[in-house]
Amino acid sequence: MDKQQLVEKATEALRPFETANLLTSIQNLSLKQIFSHPAVLAAVAAVFFFGVVKKSKTVLLTLFFLLGLIVLLRFAMPVPGEELSLKSLIPFGVGGLVIGGVIIYFALIKSD
Repeated sequence: MDKQQLVEKATEALRPFETANLLTSIQNLSLKQIFSHPAVLAAVAAVFFFGVVKKSKTVLLTLFFLLGLIVLLRFAMPVPGEELSLKSLIPFGVGGLVIGGVIIYFALIKSD
């Protein structure tokens, strides 16, 4: 196999990971589909277990941020073909403030 064929094969293998394809996939997934995937469940469980066992506030806050971001993007992003409006920006802003507020409170204000 020559170099050009290898490059074309790699390009085709990585095409599903392009930003536009990932965003389209994320917008069309439901939370049930995301959290019922075994790889996602295993990753979340492993990170949660590590955070609890090590009593790591940073790991648990990161997990909270990632899960909050997934929920926020799912409910605040418009459906494909519809443009971004104020109606969809308000939940995004409020959700972002809530997630940021929780992280700031537990990371900076509340001390052990």
